[in-house]
Amino acid sequence: MTLLREAIGDSLRRARLAQSRTLREVSTSARVSLGYLSEVERGRKEASSELLAAICEALDVPLSRVLWDVSTAIAGEDLPVTAASAAEPAETTAVPEPVEAATEPAPATSGVATASAAGTRTQVDGDTRIVIPAPTNGPLVLVEAA
Repeated sequence: MTLLREAIGDSLRRARLAQSRTLREVSTSARVSLGYLSEVERGRKEASSELLAAICEALDVPLSRVLWDVSTAIAGEDLPVTAASAAEPAETTAVPEPVEAATEPAPATSGVATASAAGTRTQVDGDTRIVIPAPTNGPLVLVEAA
């Protein structure tokens, strides 16, 4: 189980590294000590909301983006485990676009099966991670799977 502070630290570190910035640059911009920022990134310290806002501003990343990243990472760990899936890797299914009968199925790639004969579902290996970007406009609505 990942702790919230560890997930927040991972997200902040990924954002900083994606910008090829050093801890020193971000700590100076956020007006936070270099050591404390390092501790936050490693998940050793719980950052206050004010400190998180300052770090996000220094990284030019919305706090909501960091929290979204963290919530999806933690939600991925909290998926229910059934007795059948505990013994073998879980399979994730995705609903593809409707497939017309006249078209040929796309070639299978490593770890992904092509659409079934009915054209309703595609199976993906349990090791494959599917990332769907958050909507950029409008309210966010969370829906529980049935």
